[in-house]
Order: sequence, then C-alpha cells, then structure tokens
Amino acid sequence: MDEKVIKALFEPTRFLLVRLMAERSYCVRALAYKSGISEPAVSQHLKVLREAGLVSGVKKGYYTHYRLEREALTAVIDELTEVRDVKRKPCEGTFRGCPEAEAVKCRAFQPLTENKEKEAGDA
Repeated sequence: MDEKVIKALFEPTRFLLVRLMAERSYCVRALAYKSGISEPAVSQHLKVLREAGLVSGVKKGYYTHYRLEREALTAVIDELTEVRDVKRKPCEGTFRGCPEAEAVKCRAFQPLTENKEKEAGDA
C-alpha cells in the first residue's frame, strides 16, 4: 500500500470526509458544513486525498464537486484483508533473550547468560 494512501486515509478528519463522500459527491462548502471543519481545512484535506488517488473532483459551474474513488478504496480494503488473513506461523528455532518468547513460555526460549549477552552485543 502506498504511503500516501496510508497517510491520507488513516487521519481521523480525512476519514470523516471519506465517509461523507461515500454517500454522495460534495463541494468544499458542503463538506465543511457537514463536518464542522473550516473550508480552508477541508480543501487541504481534499488535496491530500486527491494526491493519494482516493478522491477526484468534477467542476460544476463555479464549484468543484468531490467524489470518492471507490476502486482505490477497494484496493486498500483488499490489501488490508490480505494482511488480516495471513496465517500465523509457529516459532521456529531457538530465540535467545526474546521477551515475547519468555512471556508466552515458548519452549524455544533460552535466557541470555552473561557471556551470551556480551557475544550478542559484539555482533
């Protein structure tokens, strides 16, 4: 997933704007009114969303109406679904000094001894 998409989508105010545009297209003034955010702030958020490819604008007279690019959002959802569905792998090998392994009482966990700590620090 592109860093611009992550930055754009996972900011609470921009996510609110995305949710609003899921219903229909809006001009900046309408988005400002519906979200309780100033028009300049909405414009800045829309710029980030446009650069990420999540929103597009269509000029209608004096106003530009912004709409959600559903295909781009579908791609994000598909990628997040892949991450969610990855099968977890069991521990393999010996993990020296792994705090997580110790916490879960992993059978492969071996606490570091004083000599092993020095060796690990030298590596």
